[in-house]
This record gives sequence, C-alpha cells and structure tokens, in this order.
Amino acid sequence: MTHPSSYVVTISATYGAGGSVIGPTVARRLGVPFLDRAIPGEVAQRIGCSLEDVLEHDDRAPIGLERLLSSAARMPSVTLGSIDTTFIGATDSEGRLLYDKEFVEHTERIIGQVGRTGGVVLGRAGALVLAEHATALHVRLDGPKSRRLARAAAMREEFHGEALRRGENAVERWRPPTMRDLEDNDRARAAYVRRFYRADAADPRLYHLVIDSTAMGLTACVDVIERLARDRAARPG
Repeated sequence: MTHPSSYVVTISATYGAGGSVIGPTVARRLGVPFLDRAIPGEVAQRIGCSLEDVLEHDDRAPIGLERLLSSAARMPSVTLGSIDTTFIGATDSEGRLLYDKEFVEHTERIIGQVGRTGGVVLGRAGALVLAEHATALHVRLDGPKSRRLARAAAMREEFHGEALRRGENAVERWRPPTMRDLEDNDRARAAYVRRFYRADAADPRLYHLVIDSTAMGLTACVDVIERLARDRAARPG
C-alpha cells in the first residue's frame, strides 16, 4: 500500500472550472493536506511581512489577481520569454524592500515541501515548481467559457445560500459573475505563470491530465484524479 506522503497533486484551474471544490476533495480522498489559503500566511511568516502584502502577490487572492491584471496591462515586458522582477510593493519587518520575485521564491519553497511530504496544491504554477517530481500528478482543469461561467454562478449562489443559512453577518448581496470577471481572472492567473516562469499555463505539455471539468460532474473529476494520483504514486518516473 502506498504511503499517503507519496501523493502529490498540483491543480491548475481556470475560473469556474471547479478547482476550489475539486482540490480539497481530492486531498481528503488521498489523506493529504490541501494547500491554498494556508500558503499566503506561511509566506508572510517566513518573510516577516503582512498577510495583505503577500496576498497582493498571490495568484489565488482577489487583490493579487487585480494587481497581476493591472501590471500585465501596463507592462509590455509581461510576455512569453521575458521576466520582470522590478516591482517593489512591500517591506519586511526590518524595513527592507521586497521584490515580487521574493514572494514567489518563498511560495516555491512551501510547494517544494509538499513535494517531500505529500499534498494537493491549487494554482501558483505548481506543475512548473514540481515539474521534476518523480510521482507528482499535474492536472489542468478548463472548459468552454460559457459553461465555466454558468458553473461559477451556480457555485457562488450555493456558497451564498449556505452563508445565509448559517446566519453569517455582513454577507454581500449575491450577484452572478460576468464574462468580464471570468476573462479577467483567467488573464491574471496566466500572467502569473508568464511573468515568473516564462510559460503558458494552458500548455498541455505541463500536465499529465487535462480535463474539461464542465463536461462532467465534479465528483467524477475527483474520481479520475484520485485514481491517477494513486497510480502515479505507485509508478515512479
């Protein structure tokens, strides 16, 4: 029987492809940690800066997506084959200026630890960071924009309804996501990979498995990923 620490999965997901549901479910099935929201907190602790500063450099956080989107729009250097590390948006606890690349390097170290102990990583160019890992399974979730938008709307409505049923205060008024929301998110996440790794996040050569997750139920996607992750862990190389 394969030891749980051997299970390593990276998931790259476009907006509405269900990564935020599929990722943690796969992790539970495999009995390994799911790393998403915990990553920024650990990066902040390692660098010695605020959590907000880290979130501004994170491809899974709304403010990070906004920053990536705005920088990609105004900087011609954000293209395949080039890399920019000149943005300085924060200081550490000693007042030292921090370059964008520094946040990415600490994120890479945390993902590297996942490669040694096991886990499921969502986003943050995990497939590139762990490209040489012998047993990691690299997955890309995507699908037609119209179907991803419909799924994103259904998921947002469901989460909003659950929050209301729990009686949570200050729940924002629900609104359906727009095609602009989808395209902005896709563009910003792609910019993260282009800017720091000189790669195209949609390149199928980066992954062992590419799924149109809008063409099947999320549970079916989890079933496939779990089975392949177990098989991959049992077949090094």
